[in-house]
Amino acid sequence: TRPNILFIMTDQQSADMMSCAGNKWLKTPAMDRLAESGIRFERAYACNPVCVPSRFSLQTGLMPSAIGMGRNEDSAQSQVTDAMIRNSLGNLFKNAGYETIYGGKVHLPKRMNDMQALGYRMLTNDSRWELADVCAEFIKGKHTKPFFLFASFINPHDICYMAINEFSRSKGGSAAENLDSRTCEAVLEPARKSGNVEAFVAERCPPLTENHEIPGDEPECVTTKYTRDCPFREWARRNWTETQWRLHRWAYCRLTEMVDAEIGKLLDAVEQAGLQDNTLIVFTSDHGDMDSAHKLEHKSILYEDAVRIPFIISYKNIIPKDRIDGSHLVSNGLDLLPT
Repeated sequence: TRPNILFIMTDQQSADMMSCAGNKWLKTPAMDRLAESGIRFERAYACNPVCVPSRFSLQTGLMPSAIGMGRNEDSAQSQVTDAMIRNSLGNLFKNAGYETIYGGKVHLPKRMNDMQALGYRMLTNDSRWELADVCAEFIKGKHTKPFFLFASFINPHDICYMAINEFSRSKGGSAAENLDSRTCEAVLEPARKSGNVEAFVAERCPPLTENHEIPGDEPECVTTKYTRDCPFREWARRNWTETQWRLHRWAYCRLTEMVDAEIGKLLDAVEQAGLQDNTLIVFTSDHGDMDSAHKLEHKSILYEDAVRIPFIISYKNIIPKDRIDGSHLVSNGLDLLPT
């Protein structure tokens, strides 16, 4: 009678990027539905506000510092041990008799990118349109033992390319030629083709955050180790107008709604398969986005906006439903695996 476990993770979604969290500028019916069926924790944090270190923690229950990792670029020289791989999330569940399945974005330290070695069978490397469909098909299939399914979605991460592409254009270049960039550009197209971007923003886009201005006591390292490290960050901070910042916030909402629709397919599949009484569902993200706070976008820095993430757990008739926990601190990297 051990439950199936459906682990859903988005990429670069801040804690308040859900309508159930009080954000009126987007609609996330799937996430809201999940929150209504379980507990939403308001004080949940990532171990590190960037992909690879955070995902390492989630798969191992360890701090990124355990392998000398502080940023994505440390991947190749990170000191991942055989013991860490043996005791990782996928292998622990596999050894406990679960069918362990993984789909979507991986982005782990170099020595951990073999998902089979981590105990998983890969369903698909597609982290966008195919992921939800193949996961739903798996959920609705026949199961001879409980499953642990890790569904890792890419969005709303594509918001990264708004600043990257605008910086490139300011230097006489063009938008990046990859799927992430093209998705971001497509989301922004209605505003750019409206004929009057300022009017579009005034009518449709979220206002600036209350903490939009650069703090007077901001640590010098924010500039020396963060914004200047990637020129597009410094350029956006110094040159973007209120219109551009608000448009960024609007696009971030649309990309979040895009991934919410995919998550809805997984929740539907659990119900259609009649597994809702025996499936624990966990929802979280690897980190957030600054989303115009302190005139910053992207992540990588220990401001609340980039580190606090959504965390919802649901298990029908076992976990109380429609609860909000605003007191307990949760680390999705350190707490979930040992729990």
